[in-house]
Amino acid sequence: MKIVVLDGYTLNPGDLTWDGLAELGELTVYDRTAAVETVVRAARAEIIFTNKVILSREVLAHLPELQFIGVLATGYNVVDIAAAAEKGIVVTNIPAYSTPSVAQMVFAHILNFANRVELHATEVRNGKWTGHRDFCYQSTPQTEIAGKTLGIIGFGKIGHSVGRLGHAFGMKILFHNRSTKKDAPAWATQVSLEQLTRDSDFISLNCPLTPDNREFVNRKLLSLMKSSAFLINTGRGPLIHEADLADALNRGIIAGAGLDVLGKEPPHPHNPLLTARNCFITPHMAWATLEARNRLMGIAVENLRSFLEGNPRNVIKAG
Repeated sequence: MKIVVLDGYTLNPGDLTWDGLAELGELTVYDRTAAVETVVRAARAEIIFTNKVILSREVLAHLPELQFIGVLATGYNVVDIAAAAEKGIVVTNIPAYSTPSVAQMVFAHILNFANRVELHATEVRNGKWTGHRDFCYQSTPQTEIAGKTLGIIGFGKIGHSVGRLGHAFGMKILFHNRSTKKDAPAWATQVSLEQLTRDSDFISLNCPLTPDNREFVNRKLLSLMKSSAFLINTGRGPLIHEADLADALNRGIIAGAGLDVLGKEPPHPHNPLLTARNCFITPHMAWATLEARNRLMGIAVENLRSFLEGNPRNVIKAG
């Protein structure tokens, strides 16, 4: 079996091994593949793995030998699922591999707003403490998150994990979900989106992107937030109307935003959030701990192995 990985660098920049896939067929790994290179590189491959390289209906039409597509991520919008189904191509994804890492990043942003550790460490290094009149020094208010309200939009695996961490910190946990969570833990309360937005000190976006919620965090929703509240997004960039958020930050409508994802990645240099007041942006790295990437690699190998054994798993169905 000919196996081609179209864009393997983000999964494995050199600290993991492709040996598991190499054991299952003739493996070729490309760090990155431009759109114009996709058909040539994937030609005659029975197995393709992709992270962000798009496999459209047009591309799939040029790959008659293709039998299996492994998406090296949870989201699978890079593949035309309907076209793959018509051609009998099995498409799999990698669910739930990054849950602990993404939840950890949510709290990295929350704790950044609460304590600003890096800022104070830098100021100490620059002599601000040594020249101070008092035994302690702080350039920003220090905030205790115990007792604060954490609102979570999307209470799937990651949202639940974020809530569990918040509960351990002594926070009050509210969540909003598309469906009723009858098995929600006792420490979490399901509420309407409006109530969550009005009552929360921190709001964490952990919902999938759908046609119905694209840019739902807009001027109207932001106006409902407390002026002291913070928005955290480790979900999908297009959940937020970026110009509206930048305006809300610059005008002090909300206190700050911590974003690991943007609508376009890498961002355009004129994205207004890059210079917005109290906006801290990390470069889509919440998923990318060594531990999470190692889990991703292992699941990708097992997805292919199961397919080759005639019992495919983590299959994405059309429609």
